[in-house]
Amino acid sequence: MIDAAGKVAIVTGGASGMGRIIALRLAARGARVAIFDVNDDALATTARESDNITAVHCDISDRGEVDTRVEEVAASLGPVELLVHAAALMPSHKLAEHTHEGMERLFRINYFGTTYMVRAVLPGMLERGAGRIIAFGSIAGIALVPKMGAYCATKAAVNAYMEVLQNEIRASGVRAHLVCPPAVNTSLIDQSLATDSPGSIVNAHQSGRLADPEKIVDAIEKGVARDRDIIYPGEARLLYLWRALFPRLWWKTVMTFEK
Repeated sequence: MIDAAGKVAIVTGGASGMGRIIALRLAARGARVAIFDVNDDALATTARESDNITAVHCDISDRGEVDTRVEEVAASLGPVELLVHAAALMPSHKLAEHTHEGMERLFRINYFGTTYMVRAVLPGMLERGAGRIIAFGSIAGIALVPKMGAYCATKAAVNAYMEVLQNEIRASGVRAHLVCPPAVNTSLIDQSLATDSPGSIVNAHQSGRLADPEKIVDAIEKGVARDRDIIYPGEARLLYLWRALFPRLWWKTVMTFEK
């Protein structure tokens, strides 16, 4: 990321996957980083890798807990100048079989967790007229696939929320970026593979075609440095165009993996 030295950052999902990669890079560049996660062992392991990282247990689906933890970070490290929101869940189920409780939990974590984190840091940033928010939506919110209808819906909601936000606050001095990555070889994919994963993801995993998380983070950093509103790293832009221009071909292709 840019402007890291001496800044206070929060990275959600910072104990694993791309969140962990970003947290370690920010810390190496001199940022004071609080990593939010619910995996205490992974939090402790990541925090041990840098004196600039503080582990914070936080359930982002709990608005009160989010507000409390963000206030604690501001009190101990200083005003939050950068939020990188990467935390999410990605189980896979056919819509006819996905429980209402499971879908509601997905929205509490993936969508409302995003809004809780953004609203916890945004007032201070707006008051100071400076700050940066980087939130992970997903290309899955655009290029839809079977067995992930609920996840795709949560990410479509995040994509919409962040695109509206960045335009509403454009003149404020605070920057908001939406990241829409493709399928990346992280523990998030493991959640899908452990349930009823789409055949296209199973095939990509078996054939080694899942995106490299380090390379995706490289692309995100470049997009932020270029001040891009929406960042489509890796093959995400191709998938976006394919779904937008040839929707029938898109669905015909992804459904062939379900046979």
